[in-house]
Amino acid sequence: MPTRTEGSAPPGDRVAWADVAKGACIVLVVLWHVVVKDYLRIDWRAGLPVPGAWGLLGEQLLPLRMPLFFAISGIFAANAVARPWRVSGRPRITRNLYLYAIWLLIHTALLALAPGFPTDRATDPGELLAQLTVTPSNLWYLYALALYFVLAKALRRVHPAVLLTAAGALSAVAATGLLDSPGNRGQVYQNLVFFLAGVRLKPYLTRWADGASTRRLAGTGAAYAIGLAAMGLAGVQSWPGAYLFVSVLAVAFGLTAAARLARHRLAGPALARLGRRTVGVYVIHMPVLALLDRLLAAPVAGLGGPGRALLVTVYPVLLTALVLALSLAAHRGLTVLGARWLFDLPRRRVHSNPEGETMPRIDGPALPDRTHVEEAARALSGRVVRTPVLHSPVIDRLAGARILLKAENLQDGGSYKMRGAMLAVGRLAAAGHTGVVAQSTGNHAVAVALAARRHGLAATVVLPVDAAPVKVDRARAAGARVVGAGTTVEERLAVARRIAEVEGHPLVDA
Repeated sequence: MPTRTEGSAPPGDRVAWADVAKGACIVLVVLWHVVVKDYLRIDWRAGLPVPGAWGLLGEQLLPLRMPLFFAISGIFAANAVARPWRVSGRPRITRNLYLYAIWLLIHTALLALAPGFPTDRATDPGELLAQLTVTPSNLWYLYALALYFVLAKALRRVHPAVLLTAAGALSAVAATGLLDSPGNRGQVYQNLVFFLAGVRLKPYLTRWADGASTRRLAGTGAAYAIGLAAMGLAGVQSWPGAYLFVSVLAVAFGLTAAARLARHRLAGPALARLGRRTVGVYVIHMPVLALLDRLLAAPVAGLGGPGRALLVTVYPVLLTALVLALSLAAHRGLTVLGARWLFDLPRRRVHSNPEGETMPRIDGPALPDRTHVEEAARALSGRVVRTPVLHSPVIDRLAGARILLKAENLQDGGSYKMRGAMLAVGRLAAAGHTGVVAQSTGNHAVAVALAARRHGLAATVVLPVDAAPVKVDRARAAGARVVGAGTTVEERLAVARRIAEVEGHPLVDA
């Protein structure tokens, strides 16, 4: 995510709360699936209303989970919406549709082995085709992200008030059940407004989160609880707009809670780390849960003794933690084994130049034209130092020509490398990446570290073991993790590529 202003501002808080919100949402999504697809199907025979309480709690969090998830996704997509289709289409549209299609096929195959597990699954080619096109499966979040981005970009000239009103009306009508919405199509209708709100109202939502206080947390939490109670007691959930109104209160509460949690010494970093890995958890957790349901449900139902009362209370928490841990472990294991294509588009073929930088395989280097230069200038306006152009009559006389000196030693990071780094890292941030990797002897690594901090991305930079201490100190001061590797570009590049492969972060070439 970009910094608070177009200039320089503290970068950490904003990204922290956004990633914390995503981390909290994925925990709640997994918890909900644990409760409804496993926990409530077990015959506990405990004589306590605990299972009903867990089910009720999950229902009360419905207006929070996905609306907040999509609002944060819209905030992350806001910059990309303004970029050309050729720049934003691959990471925002093609990537999500690719992941949806490939994991739909994987889910269809794996969940066929657990026929009793209650989740959407295709049982014939016709149903599979429907899920691939108009009736999204339990992976509908990826399907919706691609569709929402297309709409947000295609309609970006429409006034925000008009666009959000129309999307809000669709959400309100869909919540009443008046629209035909097989599968998860109703969820797609209902949550569009929250993604568009994240895109169009990003500055306001950011300021709201930045100003989170204990009083605001208590106020928004109380408003959310009162809204839920009023909707339940009055039985107006099917009224147009009632569910949408409570969801708006829930998102206001969720943003505030995420901003407050981000400041917590333990919970903040843990949720932020999880929030940067939501895709892996999202696509893997359902087959993992189906497997655990098959392995544990019968033995747990047969337990007796005093421990049963305790287990019925904590089982959803324990199983959620186990599903999350196994999903993260599976994601990491598959990535290490070279199956990164399961979580991202396959990379385009590249080759290395003599300096150790990788480039797309093309017939020859292409110089940027004036349009590209002007586009870069607009993107960098206010984000890098506008350094002066100097000249010296003495140097002019010595050279026999007019010599102009661009004082890029006054640039952030001390070199012109900041310009390319800001542009490249900004595009990666807009594409949804949460971290970057770079290697150099110093200047490029420092520039990438600074750019990553400005955009709220994690950065790992690989420097030679004999790098100048000032370069190492500058990279660390910018918040980057510094890794020492050999003394040659080949050694650094090998380590940088390995880190990029394991962590799933792109390598920013010098």
